[in-house]
Amino acid sequence: MFEITRRHFLSKLSTGIGGAALASLMSEKSSAAAIGEKLIADHAPKAKRVIYLFMSGGPSHMDLFDYKPKLNELNGQQLPDEVRRGQRLTGMSGNQASLPLAGSQFKFAQHGKSGAWVSELLPHTAKVVDDLCFVKSLWTEAINHDPAMTFFQTGSQIAGRPSLGSWVTYGLGSTNENLPGFVVLVTKKPTDQPLASRLWGTGFMDSRYQGVRFSSGKDAVFYLSDPDGVCRSGRRALLDKLSALNKIEFQNELDPEIETRISQYEMAFRMQTSVPEVTDIGGEPQSVKELYGPDAQNPGTFAANCLLARRLAESGVRFIQLYHPGWDQHGNLPGAIRGQCRETDQGCAALITDLKQRGMLEDTLVVWGGEFGRTAYSQGALTSSNYGRDHHPRCFTAWMAGGGVKPGMTYGATDDYGYNIVGADGQAIDPSKEKFTPGAVHVHDFHATILNQLGIDHTRLSHTFQGRRFRLTDVHGHVVKDMLA
Repeated sequence: MFEITRRHFLSKLSTGIGGAALASLMSEKSSAAAIGEKLIADHAPKAKRVIYLFMSGGPSHMDLFDYKPKLNELNGQQLPDEVRRGQRLTGMSGNQASLPLAGSQFKFAQHGKSGAWVSELLPHTAKVVDDLCFVKSLWTEAINHDPAMTFFQTGSQIAGRPSLGSWVTYGLGSTNENLPGFVVLVTKKPTDQPLASRLWGTGFMDSRYQGVRFSSGKDAVFYLSDPDGVCRSGRRALLDKLSALNKIEFQNELDPEIETRISQYEMAFRMQTSVPEVTDIGGEPQSVKELYGPDAQNPGTFAANCLLARRLAESGVRFIQLYHPGWDQHGNLPGAIRGQCRETDQGCAALITDLKQRGMLEDTLVVWGGEFGRTAYSQGALTSSNYGRDHHPRCFTAWMAGGGVKPGMTYGATDDYGYNIVGADGQAIDPSKEKFTPGAVHVHDFHATILNQLGIDHTRLSHTFQGRRFRLTDVHGHVVKDMLA
């Protein structure tokens, strides 16, 4: 009721709604900052921006970071009941006659001063482990891809909520009025699991906070370029007329989405210049191109997106989300995961190194992880050279870097099978019995910690919809302070 009354009042001012809308456009940045100031916690933010590297499909933690030599010793033996502890399985392996343990076929070694264990699949990442904070006790409630990805991206397994990037831009706004506050980059590759745009949508929030996907084609943003025969001045005149019509419609309807439409048309006009500039890597030094590897010269690859993410961060984009699909390895895991790591390893390490060299890592929070882990047992036949792994939500690994998290540390631990989180005493714990269990990191804890580093108290960042106050972390979530510098 307050919003409608306010808008009626503004429409009666001598300048009319046109002046109000113009003021809204001119002060969008400062208004967002004002919202953000109210949400700042009792500490200064350590991170100004987030680059989230989302590995869609569920990377196998025990083949990448969570070294489990006992799995190799017990290779082929049955998963013990006392380890499984009655946990549910998916329908893909739940009806198997046996659940044979599958040791990793890849060699592990310790790296850096921190002595972090890393698989031979990730030689570039191994070189930057002292900049990373490994989270080995992450867990989720979802066991299938769509609800699990939706959970990590929106804080709920049920579609319809605002995404993490939308919450961040809603709370803090953008620091560049010529670029979106939230940009999405998806690796260009064949996949049997397409990514839904709702994963970076705004749900019930104003659509101005949604992620804008940049493509790898001629036009980074579809329909942004003027068609042949349309000049810049002609486009400006068209937008002015369209804006005038929209303002008339707003006076009649008082629909805030009309204001958003006006501002987004203006943003698109400004992006016609800013987007080609930020996506053109031609001016990058040869040393930087070599750092990211040969794939960086091929638009749409993960390495190219990592380099673009750094350029977007440098240009003031608040939240940059990279999606790399293809980690769902139910069968032929040894061969498939080699390809995934080959596509992502150098780009991830280069991004950390590049940000650090520019002095940006300290205020950029980089996050790497998928929607869940994989099982210690083999899905399907286990042979001397091949195995697959099913979905496993009870424990898996992610890492963070920069943005005020502790570098060169590992938080949390799993049992000898990589199947359960263990407490300080080494005994398996069941975090699902209590939403916050010391040593375990729930999805909401993960989100609360990310927001905390941006200076946001996750319990105060809320949005009212249909009479209920919603927040990213729902009614749960604890900041994992032991991971913070």
